[in-house]
Amino acid sequence: MTDITKTQLTKEQEEIFHAIEHEHKNMFVTGKAGTGKSTLLNYLKRNTKKNMAVVAPTGVAALNVGGQTIHSFFRIPPTFLSEDNIEVYPKTAELLRKVDIIVIDEVSMVRADLMDAIDYILRVARKNDLSFGGVQMVMFGDPFQLPPIVREENVKEYFLQKYGGYYFFNAHSWNYADIEVCELSTIFRQKDEGFKKLLNQIRHGDVTNETLNALNARHADELPENDVIYLATRNHVVDRINKTKLKNLKTKEQSYKAVIKGRLEPSALPTDKVLDLRIGAQVMFLRNDKERRWVNGTIGTVKWLNDGGVGVEIGKETYTVMKETWDKIQYSYNTNEQRMEEEVVSSFTQYPLKLAWAITVHKSQGQTYDSVIVDMDAGAFSHGQTYVALSRCTQLETLYLKRKINLRDIIVDPQVTAFMDSAKNKKDKLHEEELIYEEQ
Repeated sequence: MTDITKTQLTKEQEEIFHAIEHEHKNMFVTGKAGTGKSTLLNYLKRNTKKNMAVVAPTGVAALNVGGQTIHSFFRIPPTFLSEDNIEVYPKTAELLRKVDIIVIDEVSMVRADLMDAIDYILRVARKNDLSFGGVQMVMFGDPFQLPPIVREENVKEYFLQKYGGYYFFNAHSWNYADIEVCELSTIFRQKDEGFKKLLNQIRHGDVTNETLNALNARHADELPENDVIYLATRNHVVDRINKTKLKNLKTKEQSYKAVIKGRLEPSALPTDKVLDLRIGAQVMFLRNDKERRWVNGTIGTVKWLNDGGVGVEIGKETYTVMKETWDKIQYSYNTNEQRMEEEVVSSFTQYPLKLAWAITVHKSQGQTYDSVIVDMDAGAFSHGQTYVALSRCTQLETLYLKRKINLRDIIVDPQVTAFMDSAKNKKDKLHEEELIYEEQ
């Protein structure tokens, strides 16, 4: 994780950090793809003076942000949730009484029942009937990107009956809490204003024929072969492409086995337990380099392989890549020091690389790529899927479509639009009231 200095924050990022650090404000930090949500979260994690815990809904997200999964931190069973099957353990309660602030990353993927479970556990543990037990809650995510996973029809029906939906903002605890919504506006990923406008229309599902035509002009019968990421909606398509491409190389295959200490769920591993590579393989970096030679999402080509490292070419330079360690942490409270501490309970050591001719749209969330092929296959099947796929690319000129995008591929949940519109209207009204107060 690359260190971020205050001078690298934008004014709006600085203001949000100041509000979190110096006021007891509950906040939801959102913004379009590439607006620096992760940058701000990383800065907050490194610079806060408060006792802070960072949690995320999935194992991979938790490892990437250097936190714990929500289920692990709160000791919540992985089964479907109601207050009846939640137990607040004494050690968990002791820890939760000491925490000042809880950060939830990728909150757009948190279901309503999980949000209510967090609220319930905090209130019971802290013996405090305030929302979330009086803990300052800060959440990061974009509801217009990938939603929580709810597959079973009977479970969907349950959520509709009990909550009116399954998003985090449908939770009863969300509606009772005073949570300020702050939307980051500066897009760093794309520079071209026309491409930004196109992506914004797709994000909101407000697409004109002109936008669709401009996008579909990127449809190509002949797709580039090198230095490009292939994004597909289905796992089997991605696996087939990567395995075929690797086997087609005429070079010798070398396997690198990860070192795993402690217990890690297979779904939480950031890359393969056994990483098969060949010279000529296209790979993606999974970690930012401390010397800033590459970042999470950089694409390169394997140039040499040996037992002590992997040579990867980026542009015209070849760099030696060494193994790195991802730590799974558990929070504890040091009574003598009166501060939160992170204890490493398990770790995963492997080269920070994965085969990257193709990856799923789902796994691409949060990534930035210089050149992308988007294959919507049989069509989008999830809210925000097309927006996530298209917004990974830095410029329209290096975006390629295997097939043209049609209106059916642009799925936007009206609940998300209504929630974000309501949050914006509330913020605008508060701003107007502040201006009137200042004039008096």
